[in-house]
Amino acid sequence: MPQTTTGLGIVLILLGLIGFFVTGMQSVTALIPTFFGILFIILGLIAGKESSRKMAMHIAMGIGLLGLIGSFPGLIKGVTFLSGGEIARPAAVIAQSIMAILLLFYLVMGVKTFIDARKK
Repeated sequence: MPQTTTGLGIVLILLGLIGFFVTGMQSVTALIPTFFGILFIILGLIAGKESSRKMAMHIAMGIGLLGLIGSFPGLIKGVTFLSGGEIARPAAVIAQSIMAILLLFYLVMGVKTFIDARKK
């Protein structure tokens, strides 16, 4: 799971940077996925040490949950956008939707990993 966490961090950094540049560098909020990505990379690296893995992964899951809660409204707006509805700031909605989907999959994988570890 540490490698997955680091990989997620890299993807979120890229998502934030792409969103920032695609929107003409007008809003720092486009970099929110980048900030989450940096945290995930740091936690993934910390989790590389066996002695701190459990703590780092629990913190990463908590941050993932906060990120999902924060980006979930964008996912709802994304469904509206895909069904042909009008939305303000489509680039932001797309980035939030991607972030929400990535974090949802990450949390599902993390919970499965925690359950499997508990069974052992």
